[in-house]
Amino acid sequence: MPTLQTERFTCRPLREGDEDAFWPAFSSEAQMRYWSCAPFTDKAALRDYLFDDKWGGRTWIAEPKEGGAPVFRMVAKSPHEAVAEVGYILVPGHERQGIASECLAAMITHLFRAEGFHRLFADVDPRNTPSSRLLARLGFTREAHLRDAMKTHIGWCDTWFWGLLADEWRE
Repeated sequence: MPTLQTERFTCRPLREGDEDAFWPAFSSEAQMRYWSCAPFTDKAALRDYLFDDKWGGRTWIAEPKEGGAPVFRMVAKSPHEAVAEVGYILVPGHERQGIASECLAAMITHLFRAEGFHRLFADVDPRNTPSSRLLARLGFTREAHLRDAMKTHIGWCDTWFWGLLADEWRE
């Protein structure tokens, strides 16, 4: 899996010890509110989740080029040929610094230009306003609203599907 570079970050594959850096995100009620599972209460369970090789996707971890702990995780999973679902989570305390936009733009460019994907999509709870704003800024189009689409730790949840086609991507 390739390492991606941005102006401020190196986006690399997951490695041992990253679970410690992401514990504040994955154990946070606020960060996990709109995730498909409840916050983790056990670091070993988080480690198993992050390093599960059966989920079928790829993970990039963004760490500052000037050094320091990882601050952002982004994933791509391809359920169909030339189509990938993207997802992401930010370590608390790093909000509103443009980290997600910068790193996701690098991953999107890589998926479209280097790997030849045709379509990317994201599944977002409509109440997750920051995530929807991020996707809109990146050029995604809100394509669908599914009511009570999945039951999670907070009950039945709607979902918005956001999509981006390769020929729409403005690097």
